[in-house]
Amino acid sequence: MSQEYIVLVAGPMGAGKTTAIAALSEIPVVRTEARNTDLARHSKALTTVALDYGEITLSGHDKVRLYGVPGQERFDFMWKILERRALGLMLLLDNAAPDPIGDLDRYLKVFADLDQRGAMVIGVTRTDVNPQPDTETYNERLRESGRVLPVFALDAREPRQVRTLLGTLVALVEARATTVV
Repeated sequence: MSQEYIVLVAGPMGAGKTTAIAALSEIPVVRTEARNTDLARHSKALTTVALDYGEITLSGHDKVRLYGVPGQERFDFMWKILERRALGLMLLLDNAAPDPIGDLDRYLKVFADLDQRGAMVIGVTRTDVNPQPDTETYNERLRESGRVLPVFALDAREPRQVRTLLGTLVALVEARATTVV
């Protein structure tokens, strides 16, 4: 029987959320981008203000609905609205940001409920621009917080890499569903 998964793609502004969804989606991505007025935070021209939406069909006709949430905290009301039906979270972190480990801590706290009832995977982008911290540093911080989550170095433009992240998340969601019977 076919399954439907609702997956959030979250992370700070500029982490590659819209790009990752576009790399996977079989339909034209629905984007709600506006001119970036927070240039002190990131120099990109446009930023998501409500959500991005894309879809992908997995083997066996399973459908994944991808919802990208805005990276700016002033739009955090959208995070909670979209989180309600989500089964999992792909958290993208920009390794070239001033404090990517702090970003990890912040998003783990914000999405703790989803992590408890669903699943979460972490993709670290822009490791080519800034190789540190490495994935082991992220894993160490996760262990310190009592969590074990998959962490991948990721180029959000590469469909194969983003598909690996998504496939891992779906496998975790399915594994949790079979153990919570």
